[in-house]
Amino acid sequence: MKNILSALLVLIPFHTSAHAADKVRIAVPEPNAAYLTFPLAQKKGFFKDEGIAAEVILMRPNVQVPALHNGDIDYITAIPHGVRTTIAGFPVKVIACFLPASTLTLVSRPEIKSVKELKGKTISVGSFGGANYTVGRLMAKHFGLDPEKEVKFLAVGGNEARLAGLKQGIVAATVVPPPWDFHAKRLGFHVIARSYELFSYPQVGLVTNDKKIKEQGDETKRVIRAGIKANRYIRSDREGTVQFLMEWMRIDREVAEATYEAFSHAFSSDGNLPEDGMRIVIDEAKKAANVNRVVTLSGVADLSILREAQRELGIVAR
Repeated sequence: MKNILSALLVLIPFHTSAHAADKVRIAVPEPNAAYLTFPLAQKKGFFKDEGIAAEVILMRPNVQVPALHNGDIDYITAIPHGVRTTIAGFPVKVIACFLPASTLTLVSRPEIKSVKELKGKTISVGSFGGANYTVGRLMAKHFGLDPEKEVKFLAVGGNEARLAGLKQGIVAATVVPPPWDFHAKRLGFHVIARSYELFSYPQVGLVTNDKKIKEQGDETKRVIRAGIKANRYIRSDREGTVQFLMEWMRIDREVAEATYEAFSHAFSSDGNLPEDGMRIVIDEAKKAANVNRVVTLSGVADLSILREAQRELGIVAR
């Protein structure tokens, strides 16, 4: 595994001071707006303020857990992935939540005006078992459709390919993140559902191993504090966040502004982990792993350090 970092990782080119006390590596799967918290915390100096020298690393999800286990990285950020990892028997926990709902949207062809009209039709997703697939099924279910029998899901790959399939009429709808909903509307398609308006589904947070929680709690608390500060910046400073989106995602201002409007209010200002949404994440992870045993919230999450960070920031825990 020693070649993981050289072969599979790309360091995002924003660096904090070399004199910071604690060096940490945080993995995000892609330069997606949903994972904005920690790259922005790095760029805007929130890590530096907490005495943390952070590297935010682009890493494919399938190598994140081995890298975390080996100490090549310190934290991963996809909460559903962390929950699946815990259920599979790895000693990791979710310790904070920065995006308590998915930003994924359901986009349809012009003739379809509602989710219920997708009965008997096909929805494209990135891959079976991925976030698009899981959230797409949950959105269908929310509107009374049986995702097993009344709609069909087709895995076709990346966002661009999914929009192409929609344009060609191969599928009736697709599940995409911002800014692809904006691109879809430009092509004349409809946004018929935004998942964060329907249900809580914790998507992005902080996940680490039990050893770090036990032995390096102070460092972990400061990383959480930096994340909360970054989220508050996202929610309050539209222009600064838009500028960062343009730089990090390599998009123009119009797309960056549309992306900001589509997701900014979904970010948490306190790091809390919604219990109702976590129950959904746990149930979906159990289903994917074919696990029938009881899995409690405390079995997959440890919020003790988050509560300390909140107290220090003057946040009253809900």
